[in-house]
Amino acid sequence: MGLIMTIDADMKTDTLAALDHGESVFLMEPLLIGETSRHRGKLTDLAVQLAQKASGFRRSLPESLLASLADLVRAMNCYYSNLIEGHYTHPIDIARALKNDYSKEARKRDLQLEAKAHIAVQEWIDREGLKGRAVTCEGIREMHRRFYELLPEDLLWVEDPEKKERVRVVPGELRKSTVIVGAHVAVSAGAVPRFLARFAEVYGTLNKTDAILAAATAHHRLLWIHPFLDGNGRVARLMSHAMHLESLNTGAGWSVARGLARNLEAYKRHLIACDQPRRNDLDGRGQLSEEALAAFAEFFLGICIDQVDFMEGLVQPERLRTRIRLWTEEEIRLGNLPPKSGHILEAVLYRGELRRGDAAGVVNTGDRQARRIVSALLDHGVLVSESPRAALRLAFPPQLASRWLPGLFPEKDT
Repeated sequence: MGLIMTIDADMKTDTLAALDHGESVFLMEPLLIGETSRHRGKLTDLAVQLAQKASGFRRSLPESLLASLADLVRAMNCYYSNLIEGHYTHPIDIARALKNDYSKEARKRDLQLEAKAHIAVQEWIDREGLKGRAVTCEGIREMHRRFYELLPEDLLWVEDPEKKERVRVVPGELRKSTVIVGAHVAVSAGAVPRFLARFAEVYGTLNKTDAILAAATAHHRLLWIHPFLDGNGRVARLMSHAMHLESLNTGAGWSVARGLARNLEAYKRHLIACDQPRRNDLDGRGQLSEEALAAFAEFFLGICIDQVDFMEGLVQPERLRTRIRLWTEEEIRLGNLPPKSGHILEAVLYRGELRRGDAAGVVNTGDRQARRIVSALLDHGVLVSESPRAALRLAFPPQLASRWLPGLFPEKDT
């Protein structure tokens, strides 16, 4: 069977010092749950259900509100992805980092910079910076490079699992040493480009249903290849987010990271199970267990459906309006916001955006008072605008998530 694989010049340079043990790329089969698989029916039903829910949620939101929600989802994703990596950064610290307000404590400042780096990479993805390249070696390496280039020096050093010495992670560079993750011995470093080429070949040209399923199966197979010395889990989650962005047209209004973090032990168990070899003649025809991969895909799709339902419930107009109104009334009583601030927020919520010139009519006051109200809301970060003359749209500051969108972040520190 012929297999055409292309390896770019940078990949060749990176692998000069890495040995290729000649492993067959078919060691990571199956990469897909095929149409003839006994597991396919249930997974197809879940994929269709996810597509319908994601489409319905997207249609229910004005574009301006979706853009504001996407800003918050990026903060949410970095919080939960960091948590999966064992790094805890409070949502308030994330919000401060986005305003270049960093802690004087070195470790906390480093984690703030890490969070800001994750948000920057996801924003680049959300703005179609990775469009059509999410599963390519080039795209995977660019995600890694963009993230690690923004990290502080202290977070660039890890222990080489083979040499047992500290080494510096080079942004975007494929690993040059052997890696063992639990019981899984990843492919030799020199073989990584070949496996990534096969990965891109299979996942790069899929129909819609297979593309939705592939966000799950590719997630594991990238971790199985383990292309980088560090950062593989984060890159895999960003890749799955990018794949959903294209296959489901999510608008970045939801993502799987929160669900994976909230089901972390099950997530880890599934990933370990997917490393196992085929069990018997009923377990597919590949080298790895099809049953385990199908079970992970079912788990992953279920998590996605749950996250769409969760986000849709949070932004139901009447419930969201009530939560925002209660917060606004409290801030007005405390003297933190001018009277009638709620009128502006409610107008923006229902219209999607509000022209600045219409603010006076909304609050039924003169232009000066309307400008004072708008300025106070902008200072609080609950309104945003692309320029001083552009329309106003609602914002969801991470520090207000517990009041406006309860459950998005844990209510208590972990």
